[in-house]
Order: sequence, then structure tokens, then C-alpha cells
Amino acid sequence: MGVDLIIKNIGKLITMKGNNYPRIKEQMNDIDIIENAYIAVKDGKIYEIGLGNKYRDIVDDSTRIDDALGLLMTPGLIDSHTHLVHGGSRENEFYKKLSGVPYIEILNNGGGILSTVESTRRSSFEELYEKGKKSLDRMLEFGVTTVESKSGYGLDLNTELKQLEVGRELNNNHPIDLVHTFLGAHAIPKEYKNNKINYIEKMVNDIMPRVKSMGLAEFCDVFCEEGVFNIEESEHILKAAKKMGFKLKIHADEIVHLGGTELACKMGCISADHLMKASEVGLKKLAENKIVANLLPGTSFNLNKGYADARKIIDLNVPVSLSSDYNPGSCPSENLQFIMQLGCLHLNMTPNEVLTAVTINAACAIDRQNDIGSIEVGKKADFAIFDAPNIEYIMYHFGINHIDRVYKNGKLVVKNKSIQH
Repeated sequence: MGVDLIIKNIGKLITMKGNNYPRIKEQMNDIDIIENAYIAVKDGKIYEIGLGNKYRDIVDDSTRIDDALGLLMTPGLIDSHTHLVHGGSRENEFYKKLSGVPYIEILNNGGGILSTVESTRRSSFEELYEKGKKSLDRMLEFGVTTVESKSGYGLDLNTELKQLEVGRELNNNHPIDLVHTFLGAHAIPKEYKNNKINYIEKMVNDIMPRVKSMGLAEFCDVFCEEGVFNIEESEHILKAAKKMGFKLKIHADEIVHLGGTELACKMGCISADHLMKASEVGLKKLAENKIVANLLPGTSFNLNKGYADARKIIDLNVPVSLSSDYNPGSCPSENLQFIMQLGCLHLNMTPNEVLTAVTINAACAIDRQNDIGSIEVGKKADFAIFDAPNIEYIMYHFGINHIDRVYKNGKLVVKNKSIQH
């Protein structure tokens, strides 16, 4: 019996092959390029990788043969930090940002995350589902095949569960695979404004156990930041989550240096995200503990703030991933290709490092490195085909969508920049 699919005439196939661990330093530039390649797919997995037309012995009358037309193919892109499911939008705050009003001030006045919390609480399951589906469609059209999705715009039991249940339904119905994260520690809801301790205990003793018992989230995250959750509070939340069996993530040292990076190491987080204000001591500890530094340059771009020092982070042997931080406030964009371009233009990363950061290292940031992130036999057949001669061209020619086709589990899901049904 033949294979299900052959994609032939791949001009340049970037495999990212190697051991399934976060790549560091020089390893981030080693992307493995095969010219004039083909890929064979069977049962949604990569069956064989070869050169020219040597696939002929594994095809039969049922095999579909697609021509890559000499274009560039990479693993499907991975967006490892998003706030996908939410209600409303926040363009009404745009002028305040342009005027230089600090985010924490907007938050303290009931805007920011708290504004989205109100919209999300008011939104029905169907409204959140349709909004999330629209964003996932856009992400897929840009070559993204796996997305991490956080809650955190409910801050009460019913809405947090609603967000996560919407995420589960989207995962069931949409080509993109979702990885779910509980982020009840995203802000202090207004009803607990003067009683933060009680909210933390409600989250730890009521909301988090329900999320776990219902199997709605794999990870737990916390916004460790001045004016939100301090180091002690964040540690308390993460300890409780770890005891319940959640894997851990943390929003760390984004606006001021609190020591969230060091806490990520102490708690054994899989990734520490943002890191614009991380200390050198904290970064060195990330390297020692092989924790992924998940950088989000779209947020820095949109807020017109400083970028994380990716060159220093990479030089310190810390594995780096890049993600969109798609959310309605600080990065309302589903375009991961633009984030990649920012990685080169503002984080001073090489094109090869950037591709590593949105493939195998991003897979490591969500603990999916054994299934996705590289094109190797046995992994999921998730591919992005770019109308570009090389990876440098994608970074150089910015602001457009370079995708020609996208395959998910060996199925053609995007062609001519449109979703295939």
C-alpha cells in the first residue's frame, strides 16, 4: 500500500532536524537545508524525506502528489504565547498609549485587561468561539499550525471555564492544534480590588482545581509584575499549580525587574516570557536550567517600549523562542511572520535563529518537541510552503504574507492564502 501524500519538487526544504531539545547559541543557526527534496506522508505523519523523484516506489493509485513548484518549505510555524479567546477590543485606549499613558495606570483606572474582562464576561460562548475561529483562520493563513491559548480574561470561575471550554471546542474543530494554559493570575478583578489575598485563595482553592479536574488546561501561567502579582504571590500560585500537576509558565520581568526570571528557575517553568527587564543573573539561571526565553517583540513594537536583549540572551546560552502575544491590548495582531521580521530588525537575530525560535524552540516552549517543530520521520506532517527563494527573503520583504500553502497533519488547509474546506 502506498503513502497518502507526496510533496515533490521542494526547492529548499528546511527541516530543523536534530535532537528534540531547545537549541542554543550556534545551534540556533543550524537549520538543515535540503535542495530538490520530496516528503512522503502517511496517516498524518512524515513517512519519508528524500531527493528528486526517488519516491516512486512508495506511491500507488491512491497517493496524492502535490508539486511544491520549487518553493521554500519549513515546519509549520508555532505561536507559543497567545491570549486567543477574549471578548471585545481596545482601540478606545489607543490614543492613551500614543499619549504615553503607562499601561499600569490604564489598568488601575479600569482599562487594560480589566476592560477585556468585562467584555469577555458579557460575551456568549458562541461569540467567543466565532471571534477565536476568525483569529485562528488568520494565523493559519500566515503559516501557523500550533497555538498556545491562555485564559485570564474571566477572573471568575464561570468565565475562566467558558474561555477554556471555547478553546477546547476550537481545538476539536479547527485545523490548528491548541495548547491550553490557565492564566487566572492575569489581573486582580475589580470586585477584589481591595482584597487581593482572597482572590488568590479563591483562584487556588476553587477555580484552579475545577480547571484541572475538567482537563481544560495543561499549563498554569502567572503575570508576575509590579502592581499585579508580586514574587511571593506568584510563587504561591505556581506552587499550588505544580502540586495539582500543571506544567508552569510565567510572564516575567516585562515592565520592571521583580525577579520573575529567577522565580521561573526556582519553580521549574518550561518557559519564561517577555524578559525585557530580566537581570543577567536571572538569564544565566535560565541557561543553567534550560528554560526557554519566550520573547514577544510585537508587544514592544505596539507599546513603543524597549525590546528584550535577544543577542545577550542567546550569547548567555539561553534557548530563545518568539511568539506573537496576540491579545486585544498590547499586541492585537495574528501575523507571526511580522513577529519574525521584528526578530531580525529589532532583536538583531539572524533569519536562521528566528526560524528556530518559531519552530523547534517554540515547540519546546509548549512541551511539544517530540511531535512538531521539525520535519523528521514520525513527526506530524505540519508544513508551511513560502513563495520565497530562501529564509532571508521572508525577513527582508516585510509586512506581507509570504505563504503559498499550508499543510496540517498532511492535509492541505491553505492554498492561495485562503482556507481550504
